[in-house]
Amino acid sequence: MPAERLEMRRVREILRYRFEQGLGHKSIAVRVGAAPSTVRETLRRAAIAELSWPLGDDVSDAVLEAALYKAAGTKTGHRRSPEPDWTQVHRELKRKHMTLQILWDEYISRYPEGYRYSRFCDLYRGWAMKLPVTMRQDHAAGDKLFVDYAGDTVTVVVDRLSGKTRQAHLFVAVLGASSLSYAQARWSETLPDWIECHILALEFFGGAPALLVPDNAKVAIIKACHFDPQVNRTYCGMAAHYGSAVLPTRPRRPRDKEQTSRCTLLDWLSVN
Repeated sequence: MPAERLEMRRVREILRYRFEQGLGHKSIAVRVGAAPSTVRETLRRAAIAELSWPLGDDVSDAVLEAALYKAAGTKTGHRRSPEPDWTQVHRELKRKHMTLQILWDEYISRYPEGYRYSRFCDLYRGWAMKLPVTMRQDHAAGDKLFVDYAGDTVTVVVDRLSGKTRQAHLFVAVLGASSLSYAQARWSETLPDWIECHILALEFFGGAPALLVPDNAKVAIIKACHFDPQVNRTYCGMAAHYGSAVLPTRPRRPRDKEQTSRCTLLDWLSVN
């Protein structure tokens, strides 16, 4: 039975350790989490393909895989569509307002016979699942509700005749377990708007969570602190009324806000 093929990210690490640091097969195997025989086979394939380190900018993951495993992954009677550079896709998704839909539009314009959108998303998620996990969160149903204002405002036309517009602030609430989202545009980010948006969100969800997890916005958190944050009294009173508690995110590099971060302004506009 043939050995499982390595991800191209790990292949690049093997080449770097070999040609930059001159490490042996066993030392490289420990660092990349592979068997020494797999490292030896990968270097043998790289030598046959006449690959040199560092790899050029034009050597994407798809090009590297094709060079190492010629004709691998193809089946008689099946069409093999060109794949994008998933590393570049993953990097682009970190940009503000970037979505898989936008990246797929660019991909399909370059390769009209390429993968459809659903398959494109499945392939990317399968690739992303193999990346090292820095923090994994498991949310119980009804446990946490992540709330925040979106970073950008929404342009709203208030007078069609004159074309007058106003900027509205987008409130977002996301359940941790199901990722069910609620969004509403408000004219301001004042305390009355903040409280009313919470009430409407809880009515939409049909219940109250055990914890409300807001970002450290001044309307909700008077003083952000990792150990003893000061929460607005009105906000605490509203949470207590519904039998909930307020647990702000950490003030520096909060990773427990990933749920509301996924519900971006463009995602909300795309379904409204």
